[in-house]
Amino acid sequence: MPENCTHDCSTCGASCSARDLRVPGNAQSSIKRVIAVVSGKGGVGKSTVTASLAVAMARRGKKVAILDADITGPSIPTAFGVHERATGTDDGINPSVTAGGIKIMSLNLLSANETDPVVWRGPVIAGVVTQFWTDVIWGDIDFMFVDMPPGTGDVPLTVFQSLPVDGVIVVTSPQDLVSMIVAKAVNMAKLMEIPVLGLIENYSWYECPDCGKRHAIFGESRLEKVAASLELPILARLPIDPTLAAQFDAGFVERSQKNYLEEVAAQLDF
Repeated sequence: MPENCTHDCSTCGASCSARDLRVPGNAQSSIKRVIAVVSGKGGVGKSTVTASLAVAMARRGKKVAILDADITGPSIPTAFGVHERATGTDDGINPSVTAGGIKIMSLNLLSANETDPVVWRGPVIAGVVTQFWTDVIWGDIDFMFVDMPPGTGDVPLTVFQSLPVDGVIVVTSPQDLVSMIVAKAVNMAKLMEIPVLGLIENYSWYECPDCGKRHAIFGESRLEKVAASLELPILARLPIDPTLAAQFDAGFVERSQKNYLEEVAAQLDF
């Protein structure tokens, strides 16, 4: 990366995507596959998808980790009910481990108080994400899921350039601006030459518990048209499930008997 890099790839002729800018991982870590979960905007349930994918993959007997790259809005520890601070040695930082054996690292596990705001500039935030890759002793991992912040800023750029990302899953919702927002996230991944594995639509419908009728709370989905235009598969459509949301908020995501992403995990496990 040039010393005068502005992080604006759209106007740059340096061709960084064609060069290997990846940083080496921790010497005591061996991570087979890295999958980034991204979204064009916030509030679409990206962290819920990340946590659910990790749980589904762990239930398949895989060694799983989550790198929480959403530095300013970390929620992965809350989903798993992990609140104690991470520890470290001279060799590096030890990730926290959930009740189900999933290793996680998040800024909330290093902060004195979980509610302390992160008032840092982009390069500092991006540097912390890189340190989560280089300084955390992940050990042997089959699948690492990276919970990305929304948008196409410093952190996604850092992850795509610095980590050996094997693929990207784009999370979206059935709203009017979905096509433009999804296209931005997909086009960034393509610009960085990262394979896009497919789309997951969240909040697709709500099923009435009394009559069983499905209601499109956020409007009728346009995902088929968007997916066709981008030549991408639709991996899953997820309903609005208050039970799952309550379990996420309570830190019981691993206890949920219903996991809507088990088939997606099976597709990724090849």
